[in-house]
Amino acid sequence: MSSRRLLLVGLIAFAAAVAGVFVGRLVSDAPKASETELHALLHDQLDLTPAQDAKIDRIEADFARRRRALELEMRASNVRLAEAIKAEHGYGPRVTEAIDHTHEVMGTLQKETLVHLFAMRAVLDRGQAKMFDESVVKALTADAR
Repeated sequence: MSSRRLLLVGLIAFAAAVAGVFVGRLVSDAPKASETELHALLHDQLDLTPAQDAKIDRIEADFARRRRALELEMRASNVRLAEAIKAEHGYGPRVTEAIDHTHEVMGTLQKETLVHLFAMRAVLDRGQAKMFDESVVKALTADAR
């Protein structure tokens, strides 16, 4: 193999590894400020009834367990991606499969996050839901500005 081709394969492998780590960190890092703000809104500003508070606590606990499981699956997916990069030294079928699995897990986490948000919203009255919606929209568009 020529040195130019070897360098290209090495750069591709390095870029894929960095991308895998970046994606993993996006999914598994500590809660972002927007999540903390939403939590504060729910528990501090919406004047929830005790029944609402109890329902939301259950929804949050259920989601926290599911999120942890998906984050562990994401970390395992990153390990598979790293192993595939190490084995193939390029963008081969194992790397492609590992990336596809990573995207699948990320998509599942995003969908389950939205299901969790809508479940919490369903517990709220009309005025609370309006404030909740505004907070969610703000959180989703904060980086777009």
